[in-house]
Amino acid sequence: MAPSDNDDLDNSSTDDDDDDDNASQTTEEDPELEKAPAPPPPVAPPPAAAPRPATVASAHYELRHTLRGHTKSISAVKFSPDGTLLASTAADLIVKIWSPFTGQLIRNLAGHTKGNSDISWSTDSVYLASASDDQTVRIWDVESGITSKVLKGHSAEVFCVNYNHTSTLLVSGSLAGDIKIWNTAKGKCMKTLDAHYDYVTAVNFNRDSTLIVSCSLDGLIRIWDTSTGRCLKTLAEGQDAICQHVAFSPNGKYVLSTAHDSAIRLWDYHTSRCLKTYTGHENTKYCINACFSVTGGKYIVSGSEDRCVYLWDLQSRAIVQKLEGHSDVVVAVGTHPSQNMIASGSIDSDLSIRIWVEGAQTNASDS
Repeated sequence: MAPSDNDDLDNSSTDDDDDDDNASQTTEEDPELEKAPAPPPPVAPPPAAAPRPATVASAHYELRHTLRGHTKSISAVKFSPDGTLLASTAADLIVKIWSPFTGQLIRNLAGHTKGNSDISWSTDSVYLASASDDQTVRIWDVESGITSKVLKGHSAEVFCVNYNHTSTLLVSGSLAGDIKIWNTAKGKCMKTLDAHYDYVTAVNFNRDSTLIVSCSLDGLIRIWDTSTGRCLKTLAEGQDAICQHVAFSPNGKYVLSTAHDSAIRLWDYHTSRCLKTYTGHENTKYCINACFSVTGGKYIVSGSEDRCVYLWDLQSRAIVQKLEGHSDVVVAVGTHPSQNMIASGSIDSDLSIRIWVEGAQTNASDS
């Protein structure tokens, strides 16, 4: 469930030795996580005071708007790449287009015959793809609200969808365990991958579209060669850590995953090592997405089953803010491509979308 292509993640390192799969905690650039250099031969140090722990600045996001209109559980919220619009979708069959700055509903996109699970913007912010339980992917012209293409071929509910960076390809995953790669201009399926043994819950292209990452309720994260459809790498979460969502980091060098053991992990998929683990939220039942925020502080953002949105410092893994206000599970989050703005969406008894802005003056009234 869309990170930005910002490469300017600041250089920092942490030297704490914890149980993150014995991984290095050195982090450089977006997040250029590298192995720490070999230490010099040990030398007896002079007596010194114990080092003080590094301090991490808190984030200061506040509620700007509360958006209401969906009548069933919200499944995805995504800012357009140009930052002018917010799209949301839900089990009520509808895709909604909002202004994130005023909180006003701009238009509804109607056409699916069953509930929707995911959405993805084209890079030029002209088109939006939606994945539905009606076994189709629809490509919408957002300005007109008209369906441009209907992609058919899946034999089960389509749970996830994503554009590549040039918007020439779409990748989608279904509850049958297959992944399809589509030519967006022709609306035709180019390749079908027999990818997983269970529901495919997330698919994502890397920055240059050469790779696809997928995850499934079969517990596996897989990296695929886009052109050949060959599986290049399989990563496995722990036995009790069924993966729910995956996405490449903005520079395409790492993979962020969420799992049902209430942990979010950052992987070096080249070495199959978990480099960082973010904890403190609750996720044992629902499919909750996480994403990068790189417009101000460098954060990991996720929803949670305790009805909150969590922000972690990318480098230190410390929780820098917990956003409270939803009255049910927060399953969907999205980050603005250029401003310090976060969208969150909730299910069942809440059904609201909340827009959070750093340093914003709280708007108590619903939009």
